[in-house]
Amino acid sequence: MTRVYTLVNQKGGVGKTTTTINLGAYLAQLGQRVLVVDLDPQANATSCLGVDKANVQSGTYEALLGDTKIAASILLNERLKLSLLPSSSSLAGAEVELVDELARESRLRKAITQVKDRYDYILIDCPPSLGLLTVNGLMAALDGVIVPVQCEYLALEGLGQLTQTIERVRSLLFPELMVRGVVLTMFDSRTNLANDVVAEVNGHFPNQVFKSVIPRNIRLAEAPSYGLPISAYAPASVGAQAYEALAKELLKSDGVKVS
Repeated sequence: MTRVYTLVNQKGGVGKTTTTINLGAYLAQLGQRVLVVDLDPQANATSCLGVDKANVQSGTYEALLGDTKIAASILLNERLKLSLLPSSSSLAGAEVELVDELARESRLRKAITQVKDRYDYILIDCPPSLGLLTVNGLMAALDGVIVPVQCEYLALEGLGQLTQTIERVRSLLFPELMVRGVVLTMFDSRTNLANDVVAEVNGHFPNQVFKSVIPRNIRLAEAPSYGLPISAYAPASVGAQAYEALAKELLKSDGVKVS
């Protein structure tokens, strides 16, 4: 059974891409067949997994515009046993080019169906905005959205906007769209504010917040510059332990046995 989750938050800098690649890496390490879909024109997930976005020949852009079969664009990292549908700067033009296309909101969902059966998990990394690309990501979230939330006050304001967007997509396009869970990121136990945000988010999303909280960690910040997830860069760090715990928590709640 394939599970498709979209990681989304229109506020930048909340750890969305970091969560996508590290959760994906640990799911792969735990024996799952994983595909990461980079839906962001900034192509940060692509770079963080060691792929030069300037040299991407085909990827998410071509999949959305129907120029290429999605399978031909997927890259496999043998070391990580992790697959990637890369992004590039050309994806920035997709919002305009898709406007006149038929069923433009469902292009990504349609593309993913071509390869869905090859994977246990498909994780979609959305841009930090609420445009047509993000709507495509939400429409493809067949098993729900995962929302990374930074443990800072301004993150709560963005969370309210995102909730409204999810409700609009649910009412107009995809009634089954749901929030799979909220991941608290960049947690600093030394501050009262971080603990207040945790309590506030749990109040907004009762029983939907993952117990695994991602701390502020210098190793997590360093790993992208080496083109590696934390599992390969600093597996003994507290950041690595937190993402491994998150992957195991997700698997367990999905009913997947973890050894």
